[in-house]
Amino acid sequence: MSTPAPHMHPDYWLRTIFASQAAIRGGVIRRSVRDVEMIVGRAAFERELKRRGYHAVENAGQFVIFCNNEPVRILC
Repeated sequence: MSTPAPHMHPDYWLRTIFASQAAIRGGVIRRSVRDVEMIVGRAAFERELKRRGYHAVENAGQFVIFCNNEPVRILC
């Protein structure tokens, strides 16, 4: 079994996305569901969101992640 490339290691991948400028500023980022499931797994991703107090929605193969702990309202 081969070792994954460093940028594909689950812990590194999570740290990197949440260290982006948008995330640091409390903004919105998006990632493909396929990448999340392949690299870290849905359960680990959801645990990390909960740990940080963030919210996310899923639509059309993408996760839209709100990098703050403000409420999210779906308008329609």
